[in-house]
Amino acid sequence: MSNIIDKQSALHYQWGDQCDAWVLMNKPELSVKIEKMPAGTQEQYHFHNEARQFFYILSGTAVFHLNGEQKIVYPTQGIFIEPTIPHFIANGSAEELEFMVISQPSADQDRFPVEEDS
Repeated sequence: MSNIIDKQSALHYQWGDQCDAWVLMNKPELSVKIEKMPAGTQEQYHFHNEARQFFYILSGTAVFHLNGEQKIVYPTQGIFIEPTIPHFIANGSAEELEFMVISQPSADQDRFPVEEDS
């Protein structure tokens, strides 16, 4: 069955420091979400054993920390992250950051924290 879905009708939850997620689709083999991060927020450093992820920036500027490297991603740009690559996304700007994240398979039960080196 094909249903039309948008942010208003999607399952919503909060994570981290006042960050939001809207679940557009979540099956074991694929998930599609829109997420929003306020200025100055970041997620925890982590990796996925199975899930590969594609992040597409809708608005704002994202800084991805990937295995010790930083990549700046602007609106209408995306970044692909392979399984097992330690990473986190940060919003170091003064603006809200909104992006889509597509995970294959779903990353819901496939997220493992990484201890950062001091």
